[in-house]
Amino acid sequence: MKSAQSKITAIVGAQWGDEGKGKITDFFAGQSDYVVRFHGGNNAGHTVIVNNNIFKLHLIPSGVIYESPVSIIGNGVVVDPKALLSEISYLKEKGIEPKLLVSDRCHIIMPYHIELDSALSGHQAELAAGSTGRGIAPVYADKMFRNGIRMIDLLEPDILKQKLEKGYAFAKGIIEKSLNKKMISEPRSIFQDYIDFGIKLKDYVSDTSVELYKAHQNGKSILFEGAQGISLDVDHGIYPYTTSSNTAAGHISTGTGVSFRDIDRIIGVVKAYLSRVGESPLPSEIDGEMAEKIRDVGGEYGTTTGRPRRIGWLDLVQVRQAVRVNGLTEIALTKLDVLNGIKEIPVCIDYEIDGSTVSEMPASLTMYRNAKPVYKTLEGWDSIPDNIWDKGFNALPKEIHNYIDFIEQAVGCSVKIISVGPQRHETIIR
Repeated sequence: MKSAQSKITAIVGAQWGDEGKGKITDFFAGQSDYVVRFHGGNNAGHTVIVNNNIFKLHLIPSGVIYESPVSIIGNGVVVDPKALLSEISYLKEKGIEPKLLVSDRCHIIMPYHIELDSALSGHQAELAAGSTGRGIAPVYADKMFRNGIRMIDLLEPDILKQKLEKGYAFAKGIIEKSLNKKMISEPRSIFQDYIDFGIKLKDYVSDTSVELYKAHQNGKSILFEGAQGISLDVDHGIYPYTTSSNTAAGHISTGTGVSFRDIDRIIGVVKAYLSRVGESPLPSEIDGEMAEKIRDVGGEYGTTTGRPRRIGWLDLVQVRQAVRVNGLTEIALTKLDVLNGIKEIPVCIDYEIDGSTVSEMPASLTMYRNAKPVYKTLEGWDSIPDNIWDKGFNALPKEIHNYIDFIEQAVGCSVKIISVGPQRHETIIR
């Protein structure tokens, strides 16, 4: 039975990732007892700025910056144990002792997954998604092949040895016989390395589904932190230019073992414009001087890869899908300050495809490749008043009010959170 005191909130990306979810998660994490990742791996990246201190995180939830919440890596996350240990050390060097639990059911990225990732990207050519090369797709594939190695297996040498033998042979066959590449890693050193990783991570490993169930029953506050965004969802995104996991809020149930019916609030994070790391068509993409200005002012470089992000105007076809598929209860609109001084701001409201107007994301790759943006141009604003977070929503320029009203009407969801800067306090709640 649901506790009257319990509060469960989910924060998910409503575009291509890089929307500012880390900051929004960090903003709410101080009110939470648990902050939870439910999918993806260290291909994701969140940047959090607190008192001018910059934290770049890839696996551990953004809430770890606070002292109070327990950070949980749920079973839907795939874990590179070497990367996780490196991130734990990084936080300790910054004076943070992580209160961290990692699901014993997380699947583990092995060296041969990283090798296979590189080989597959070359094979896929123009259909490649622009992989980060972290082994994410191969480890999820092995999970479905039932070839996977899980976190609990690192604590059981006999099981690890048995699974490694089969998993290694399977990957070697694909790399060498199907993709004509040479396998570099070898099983003996992998076995010893991963036994050592298990010893170092043992104290963090837990049945996190039970932990979260008990927390919910006891009225604890739980915050779920999504990675990437809706257009990267392997089912609902622009396939095959997607990530390898489900980024939609519905994956919380399978990625953590927490019932979806218990979630009270689902916040979709929307950047006031568009950015994208990786390959795919991008209907509202822009280039030239305006793109460079937005990229430089917004710091649009991938947290994980460092690659310059592609830039585009806000695409409400994409946001419309995010509202519908995630069941968003509200929107957090970020990086409005980056658009300061732009006189006219185009917003993509529909696509024009072969003479027809399309208002929803097409499944057809042919249609998406041929999509041209239908723009509504809105009046821009000069600047945002200093210390606006102390003055409140009404003190924002009327042009920002109009921009927000237009988004709400077009996608059928209220904008309740407005971010006007990278730091935690630079936030307005309506």
